[in-house]
Amino acid sequence: MNTAKEYFQKQLDVPEFKQSYMEEKVKLDIGYQLEELKKDIQSLKPSEEIIRKIDRLEKYILSA
Repeated sequence: MNTAKEYFQKQLDVPEFKQSYMEEKVKLDIGYQLEELKKDIQSLKPSEEIIRKIDRLEKYILSA
């Protein structure tokens, strides 16, 4: 394992770091999924497909 990975793994043992990291990861994941939805709406994707993505995003948010 390289130095950066080792350092990151050690940081994950610190509860405050782990919580902050997970919160930021969730924000980025949600932002990415919202951008995909915007593109789908702009490109006039079928409403069923958009609703499926919204449902997945909702499940992700509720499980986070």
